[in-house]
Amino acid sequence: MTEMMNELTKERVVRFFEEKDLVRLRAAVVAYKPEDVGELFYELPPKYRIALFRLLPKEFAAECFVALDTQTRRELIESFTERELRSVTDELFLDDTVDIIEEMPANVVKKILRSASKEDRAVINQLLGYPKDSAGSLMTPEYVRLFPGMSVFEALEHIRRVALDSETVYTCYVTDSGRRLIGIVTAKQLLISAPDVLISDIMNTSPIFVETSLDRQSVVNLIRKYGFLALPVVDNEKRLVGIVTVDDAVDAMSEEAEEDFAKMAAITPSDEEYLKVPVSRIFLSRIPWLLLLLISSALSSLMLARFESALPAVLVLFVPMLMGTGGNCGSQSSVTVIRSLSLGTLPPRSAPRVIFKELSVGALCGLALAVAALLKVVVVDRFIAGNPDVSLVVAICVSLSLALTVVIAKVIGAALPLAVKCIGLDPAVMASPFITTIVDAMSLVIYFLIARAVLL
Repeated sequence: MTEMMNELTKERVVRFFEEKDLVRLRAAVVAYKPEDVGELFYELPPKYRIALFRLLPKEFAAECFVALDTQTRRELIESFTERELRSVTDELFLDDTVDIIEEMPANVVKKILRSASKEDRAVINQLLGYPKDSAGSLMTPEYVRLFPGMSVFEALEHIRRVALDSETVYTCYVTDSGRRLIGIVTAKQLLISAPDVLISDIMNTSPIFVETSLDRQSVVNLIRKYGFLALPVVDNEKRLVGIVTVDDAVDAMSEEAEEDFAKMAAITPSDEEYLKVPVSRIFLSRIPWLLLLLISSALSSLMLARFESALPAVLVLFVPMLMGTGGNCGSQSSVTVIRSLSLGTLPPRSAPRVIFKELSVGALCGLALAVAALLKVVVVDRFIAGNPDVSLVVAICVSLSLALTVVIAKVIGAALPLAVKCIGLDPAVMASPFITTIVDAMSLVIYFLIARAVLL
């Protein structure tokens, strides 16, 4: 919450209610940004939330509603009358209404749809029909549509009439009579052009657009690449059906990043803020992954059990160093590749180049770390620690094992996310925990095979 918003605290709002000074409360609240008021709603006791919401001006209340967290929205909707709910949804853009519906349980969804007009209900159902992570689910159907035969004067008059019901007026979209996209024109072009100039003379006839089925990450990448405020979305017949605005793209980018971070930490993604999620749900989101990793880590135990009795006990001293270094090297490669895949800067067809590059990096890193390990084992473990079992041969085994482990870990860390991406899954699932588990087992096999070949 901003410093300015701290002046309007939960205690102060409650005091306004207790003193029945609703006029001053309303004036105090509307002086702040809807996003800040949304934070205040979460802090208020439930019995004051609906009272405060009913006190606010209709448009301001709708803006606050969009800024609320999912649980608070649900509580308010369940408290609304049909008339109150319609008053709120009428003020929302349809894509915001769809976003809210997707977060709500079935009984709340039915209530929202009942309150919507027949026309809005049809559009909402259409938007809900698109795949969750597609451009269709991200777009809004509320945009400014112009025709090529319009004059600039007619276009500006049209914008004045529809501006309040449009998500943005900074970019207008030119279509033919069949709603097929044929050009775009910006508000700046309209303002600097003579009133009698035709739209067809000033529009950009090569607009960049996406189809409804395109995944939202690609949409976000296009908006970021070209610096668009909005990106048109067309159907299979190239008819304009909506636009994706930059604010929705930023929200999608944030959601994608949060999902990737969760998957990379082996946690089931959640849309809710950490402090608002109950302990039981956090437990359920984490324990399946931890159990899976626990089972997979049994590979390392099997490797130790297989070779422990056949090799000198001194070798076990260096297992943590090998496993830790290998895991870190694999994580470096996987995080780099996953980030590049997410940003769209690394197409899967570049896999051979990626593998070769990581192989080269692994060779250099492996050589440097092998030299460092050799010095560490000889100087620290043999002479400073005075361990007579640490011979030069053991040091060489450790160094060779570490070098080979680093090379293979780098390749595995890059190859697994690419392989997962090629089969259509999210590469973030092949992040640190899984890479580390795989590399741990692999490093033990390499270590003990080399040791057995050299020492026995």
